[in-house]
Amino acid sequence: MARFPLPAIPSRLIELELAEAPRRGVPVAEVVRSGDGPREIGGVRHMGRTGEVLEVGGDGPRWLVGVGDGTVRDWVSAGAALVRAAGEDDRVRTVQVDLAGETAGESVAALATGALLGGYRFKVSSDAGKPGVRALRLLTPSEHEPEYSRRLARVRVLAEAATVARDLANTPSNIKNPEWLAATAERLVSDVPGVKATIRDERWLAEQGFGGVLAVGGGSASPPRLIELSYRPRAASRHLLLVGKGITFDTGGLSIKPAEGMHLMRTDMAGGAAVIAATRAIAALRLNVRVTALVPAAENHVSGGSYRPGDVVRHYGGKTTEVSNTDAEGRMVLADALVYGSRRFRPDAVVDVATLTGAMKVALGLRIGGFFAGDDDLASRILAAGTRAGEAWWRMPLLEEHAGAVRGEIGDVRQSPGGPGGITAALFLREFVEGATPWAHLDIAGPARAEKPYADVTPGGTGFAARTLVELAASYAEQDQVK
Repeated sequence: MARFPLPAIPSRLIELELAEAPRRGVPVAEVVRSGDGPREIGGVRHMGRTGEVLEVGGDGPRWLVGVGDGTVRDWVSAGAALVRAAGEDDRVRTVQVDLAGETAGESVAALATGALLGGYRFKVSSDAGKPGVRALRLLTPSEHEPEYSRRLARVRVLAEAATVARDLANTPSNIKNPEWLAATAERLVSDVPGVKATIRDERWLAEQGFGGVLAVGGGSASPPRLIELSYRPRAASRHLLLVGKGITFDTGGLSIKPAEGMHLMRTDMAGGAAVIAATRAIAALRLNVRVTALVPAAENHVSGGSYRPGDVVRHYGGKTTEVSNTDAEGRMVLADALVYGSRRFRPDAVVDVATLTGAMKVALGLRIGGFFAGDDDLASRILAAGTRAGEAWWRMPLLEEHAGAVRGEIGDVRQSPGGPGGITAALFLREFVEGATPWAHLDIAGPARAEKPYADVTPGGTGFAARTLVELAASYAEQDQVK
């Protein structure tokens, strides 16, 4: 356990306030649209470029911030850029934003989202660092306050989901072993009504035959865990199973990774972090949909207990896998959890989330998540949920031409058969989804981490997918309400 203070999890979010009139002595920022022509105050000329923040001297507002054409994305970028710029001034604790008559609720929500997430910081240090902005006052006409208050309350829950996922991913792996992740997940949901956490240890995993989790975790001094979260609203008729990869550090095992970049593998449990954070938020919003979340947590390390290329591993349920690359460990732990979750809970839909393949980073880059779905309705829901959440997704093909490559020679399936890596990984996972249940696999290897800030994203773990999962659950809850 830690012998030094860690940042609080979840990290503190700034406060959001609605006000009709500015408060004296508190700096004000004015928004500038590119379509309104240049704005000049105190000798500073602003063209409205999205996210550009210029400080104004004299008696005018302290900042001008550009919102471009006023799209949702523009407002998110503006909120993030403003909080970052204001945070550079140690004297500033509160910023007021004159919305210039803006009445679109989605614009106000987007600005708040950017502000809540754009100033995110996670640093393990004895130095408290700059205090940053603590509150954002949005200056709006009073007649809009009820609508804005509802929107901002929801925005805050979603932003906290992304923040929790970031915090978990960013925690260093000398602290974050499977036991720590399980205990932290249990603590995070302990104060959320309706959520129950059950933690399974290595003894239970062995008794139940979770061969994939045990094989991957066998090389580490820190034994694996299975984190199970359940949210059971009484009136819910739909049941969503979420499965997240929880590899708390990944050396690659005996198929060891190059040293360069290995330090980033503390975020290899970003899929599990997103699932934990999303389940917490779904319950906080009291969405009328049943959710079971499973996070198989293990550390893929190197020792005499490591699993080997050439091994045959028997998963929960009996299916066997030929191991060819111990660095393809994510699919090994997900396979156990997918069969277990499908058989035990009989959900209406299954979604797994993982930083699974470098191939997805090559295909889509670092800002778009790739996903595979065997069901068109579920695929449409994921795309729509991502749009509402402000997270970009691209549906990838489950090409049956490559399904034969997953078939094993001395086992039922082959773990890493070569070919198009993202596709064959998805086809492998499909083998472990029971029956005809709608299933989707979300590969977030690219957007789960960032090296530099953009929009509301900061360097490190990004929390990608957490908000999409919340919006996906909301789509099922809303469908029940229509019925």
